[in-house]
Amino acid sequence: MPLDAFVTGAVETSLNQLLKDDADSQRRLARLRGKVISVTLNEFNKTLYFVFSHQIDVLAGFEGEVDCQLALNLTVLPELRQQANLTQLIKADKLALDGDLQLAQHFSTLLSGLKPDVEEKLSQYTGDVVAHTLVSSVKSGSRFIRQGVKNRQRDLAEVITEEWQLLPQPLEIVHFYDQVDDLKSDVARFEARLNQLLER
Repeated sequence: MPLDAFVTGAVETSLNQLLKDDADSQRRLARLRGKVISVTLNEFNKTLYFVFSHQIDVLAGFEGEVDCQLALNLTVLPELRQQANLTQLIKADKLALDGDLQLAQHFSTLLSGLKPDVEEKLSQYTGDVVAHTLVSSVKSGSRFIRQGVKNRQRDLAEVITEEWQLLPQPLEIVHFYDQVDDLKSDVARFEARLNQLLER
């Protein structure tokens, strides 16, 4: 139980701090006031209960009635921040929802508005110049890594299709589909001609 208390405390403290930092959060939070949403993380088989009032209380256990139940994998959690993704996630069986869909959408809207200003927080301890330099460096490093991964994927695709010839190239696939369509047309014409000859 101490681990559950630590996790719920950390999540609750983080969310409420982000709520304080965002001016519009109270308006979004008002839509959820008095409601309870449970979120089950499938990998851990753990459920967190979000109880909404003027703040968010996060509990490891809840005895009362839950208004909306969500079950998802941890990897889906970032996608939950975009309200438009909810129905797509449900259709793709990445998100199980039991209860009020609109409540889940309000929860998603609340989460999407909680964007931490890391640079501002860091500047309180290091000063503006150092904070800006650190955040800019991390962002450019992240872009560099993403671009490197993208380049490696492209290089691997070229090696597989061109050098090793394990897979056909995109143009070869298109050409094959065209040939299949032509063959279908030829077979349909042949079948029609054959039916005409048989009817005579």
